[in-house]
Amino acid sequence: MLLTFRGQNARSFRDPCELSLLSTRLSEPRVVREIEWREDGRPVGVLPAAGVFGANASGKSNLLRAMSDMRRLVLTSFRGNTPDGTVETHPFLLGEDEGRAPTSFEVELVLDGIRHDYGFVANFEGVHEEWARSYPRGRAVTLLQRNGDRIHIGSEQRGKGRAALEILRPNALFLSTAAAINHPLFLPIFQWFRRNLSFADVVSRTNRQVITAEMLEGERRSQVLALLREADLGISDVSRRPLDPDYQEKVRKAIDIFWEEGEPVDLEDLGIRDFEVGLRHRAARPGGVELPEEDESRGTLVWFGLVGLVSEALREGSVLLADEIEASLHPALVDVLVDLFQSTKSNPYRAQLIFNSHEVRLMGDSAERPLGRDQVWFTEKNDEGATFLHSLADLAPRREEAIARRYLAGRYGGTPIFSPHRLRETAEPVGASRGE
Repeated sequence: MLLTFRGQNARSFRDPCELSLLSTRLSEPRVVREIEWREDGRPVGVLPAAGVFGANASGKSNLLRAMSDMRRLVLTSFRGNTPDGTVETHPFLLGEDEGRAPTSFEVELVLDGIRHDYGFVANFEGVHEEWARSYPRGRAVTLLQRNGDRIHIGSEQRGKGRAALEILRPNALFLSTAAAINHPLFLPIFQWFRRNLSFADVVSRTNRQVITAEMLEGERRSQVLALLREADLGISDVSRRPLDPDYQEKVRKAIDIFWEEGEPVDLEDLGIRDFEVGLRHRAARPGGVELPEEDESRGTLVWFGLVGLVSEALREGSVLLADEIEASLHPALVDVLVDLFQSTKSNPYRAQLIFNSHEVRLMGDSAERPLGRDQVWFTEKNDEGATFLHSLADLAPRREEAIARRYLAGRYGGTPIFSPHRLRETAEPVGASRGE
């Protein structure tokens, strides 16, 4: 499970930020997962969900994007980069250094009952620092310490580590390089990134629909279909049909013509489906009616694109990042989605959901609330355009506090600051006389 994520100089986060999923004294006991994190040690409490709230353009989505950026760099910095290529980071661009300062990321994880820390510092020129530690008996054991060209590898499996050093490049992470040769000490951390931090946003909706459709062809069909049916969208069945081969070939040729390198491109790599999905709805006629995609509601398509990743996360015990979780979905359906991760019955493998939202109902106005008080986070931007992240738990609200109403009243921060009167004045037609 993910314990903590930290970042600095990442997208709109100029200064250090930290998102913690460790439980606190404010945690709801029903949702806390007790996790063994070292040999013969006391378990640590971990939360299965966290929601980030804030004004528009305050940096809510950038937190999830930063986490996804870290995953991408781990997975692609060795295999997906050339020896003289740059490192694709997304630093804070509104400062005086114009984004030249390095970006840093760090995560704390529990893998197979052992806590691990992994992080790195990099900019477009290359990797400046990188570290990995484990805590098998509660004390840190160094697996890797990289400072520029100086690299120290732990004593275990040092021979395999030297083999990774021989092919390591300045623009590649050691973790990515070691995974390429199946280094046994670093492969579990790499595999965690490969299987976790799935990012569900508007841009990835087509790809996510592909995942859902593929699951409907396998052993998870019954669960995915049940999630679709129980959402009260009128869906009774789903079918998948290949697109016309001539049409597929025309698309491939068009892409090859405009592709920068002139190399053949796989449609799947670009998120272009080679099949179409038909959603069958309950209707007066026997067997129901299958509607074309353009006639489906946006909410139906959003839910269809989500349920595959949700099912995968719950089955694998992985981390799902969901951008604007309430977009086009009924509030009651959003509540159910969050509860799927909060409930030990539907989430026995300790999957985690990290999302952002404007749906303040999730904070609640009583002791019974979808999210616990230490599961609510806020983003705010200062006058220099930098995002700050802080937890509701730091403000120590009472259990029965009307958190949603107090948030809307600006008591916790994270709400937009504007004048409705000035906005109305600005929107008046030019030359209109007031008072008419």
